[in-house]
This record gives sequence, C-alpha cells and structure tokens, in this order.
Amino acid sequence: MTMHTVWVRLNAVVFFGLTVLLGLSCMAAISKIGHSLYHQPIVHKLELKTLRSLKSHGGVDRALLSFDIHADMTPAFHWNIKQLFVYVVASYETEAKKVNQIVVWDKILEAVNPDKVIDMENVFVKYALVDQGDELRGKDITLQLMWD
Repeated sequence: MTMHTVWVRLNAVVFFGLTVLLGLSCMAAISKIGHSLYHQPIVHKLELKTLRSLKSHGGVDRALLSFDIHADMTPAFHWNIKQLFVYVVASYETEAKKVNQIVVWDKILEAVNPDKVIDMENVFVKYALVDQGDELRGKDITLQLMWD
C-alpha cells in the first residue's frame, strides 16, 4: 500500500477549499435575489426648484439649476451592500436625439452612516446641464433618482 504524495494531498485541500468557497458564493448570491425588486428606495420629492442660468456659448446650451430632493434610501441596503452611488439624471427630448440623459448631481451613501435619508432643499447641481447643440431652450426636463 502506497501513501499519497504531498502534491496529491495539497491538491485535495486546495480544491476542497475552492468547492467550499463556491458553495458560500452561491449562497450569498441566492440570498440577495429579489431584494432589489421588493426593496426599492422611497422617493418622496424630486422636483426642479429654479433655473439659475441658461446660456448659449459656442453653439451649445448650458443650464445651471437647483432642485429639492427627499428620498429614503434605507430599503436599498442589505447585509451585502456597503455603499450606494446615488445620482440625479436630467432627461429631455430634442428633434436631433430622442433620449438625452445627463447626470447633474451625485452622492455616495455608506452603510456605516445611520442616516440613509437624503433630505435637501434648493440643491445646486454639481454638473451643468449641457446640450450638444442649441436645442435645450423650451424643453421639458424630467429629473430621475437612480442608484447603483
């Protein structure tokens, strides 16, 4: 009767460890299935407050605006989420392009912070709303809260 070599034993230990790691990874993935479908953040208010500036420079329209936001992001968190990247997108339609979406504001919420509610009034945009032409004037702008 022969003994197994060190390499055979090491191979068995490594692949047993990988099998356990695969099993734990599958269990973690299964535990979050459906979480984002049933636990959506609650957006109480997201509305355009004031248009501070609308300028045409070099053939492009550039708008600076402010908005009010009140959203409870607590339902979006679970045991495996450490932070959320939350951002506000301004959407509008032009004749040249049907869908125009521009990120105008963002924030990172961390799980260690106990307050996961965003409640801000008259927030000035971080990034200007810039149209690649001169078609922004007179368009209806819709604000959406998104997260990743």
